[in-house]
Amino acid sequence: MAIRTLPQTPDQVRYFPEADDPAARMTPKQVDDLIEIFKTPLSGSYNWDYTTADGRIRKLYQLGKELNWNADTDLDWNRTYSKELPPSDMAYNPFQDYEPFQRLTPEEQLRFGWHYQSWTLSQFLHGEQGALLVASQLVSCAPSFDAKLYASSQTFDEARHVETFNRYLQEKIGVMYPVNPNLKALLDKVLADPRWDLKFIGMQIVIEGLALAAFNTMQLTCLDPLLKDIIHLITRDEARHVTFGVNYLEYIVQHLTQEEIEERAQFAYEACVVMRERLIATEVFAEFGWDVEAARKHMLDATVMQYFSKLLFTRIVPNLARIGLLTDSVRPKFEALGILEYENLVSDGDIDWATLSAPLYPASGPAKAA
Repeated sequence: MAIRTLPQTPDQVRYFPEADDPAARMTPKQVDDLIEIFKTPLSGSYNWDYTTADGRIRKLYQLGKELNWNADTDLDWNRTYSKELPPSDMAYNPFQDYEPFQRLTPEEQLRFGWHYQSWTLSQFLHGEQGALLVASQLVSCAPSFDAKLYASSQTFDEARHVETFNRYLQEKIGVMYPVNPNLKALLDKVLADPRWDLKFIGMQIVIEGLALAAFNTMQLTCLDPLLKDIIHLITRDEARHVTFGVNYLEYIVQHLTQEEIEERAQFAYEACVVMRERLIATEVFAEFGWDVEAARKHMLDATVMQYFSKLLFTRIVPNLARIGLLTDSVRPKFEALGILEYENLVSDGDIDWATLSAPLYPASGPAKAA
């Protein structure tokens, strides 16, 4: 195994033949670790008080310990889902009436569906690695004792998410797409910014909030029972993460100056704009030889995509309102995006302890893997 430092982010689709032929799996000597360096002026802090100031944050930390799951034993990886079947409900395909898609043979349309699924899950994977790195930063830079403890438990959650999405992509689909440039740009910004509270806003509110809504959508549309179980378990973790971010930031933002609040409100808006573009699978369009800009425009105009893109922000906008970052200066900008209408929905600041504390699976749920 060798470590190769890359001069830029990889942009090639990766294929894993062992997904269809386990005998093709590479040995450790044939594997390269591909890394990209980033630098950050992170300032950490000790906490010498060791007292619990917020019982909600401590309780979320306790739930994280109680509801830990193991991808090896709590998921049945022996189950198979045929790639001769569509990976998701085709009724939600925004390209059903798109001429380049209609020109594809049925076999190619099926392949497109699997590539689109792979692209979506790949962005989940890359986003989870970003969340892993940011959570590890928060352990150092979050000022309160409870926040440090919770960030440490979230770091382990994110590691488990990376492990699980990576395994599913390599073993069950065999295709992995590179990180979308828009998602990468936001991750770079959050990781490299020296302000710890901006890391909270970017990761816990925007990236995690959007991921939580996207997971709920995939839970409804994906057809592979194993993937449904994966999304179910990861969603349980993410719900705690977003709830932690809202409850912690609600207190923090109250103690910022108005200038600092406006600066963070503008960042939150810009992050939402970037993440809206992250929903567009331009890399898949290029892989199939389509006109990327024409396909992008069709996807943005598609009724089903307009519905889903707005739905994905139903978690973010009320949370921004709850913590005080829907200021008068950014409200018109969110209205122009067509998502301000969600500000009065229930936020994740109102903790549903019964739901967050429920067992990982109901009594009738799937048995643990052997």
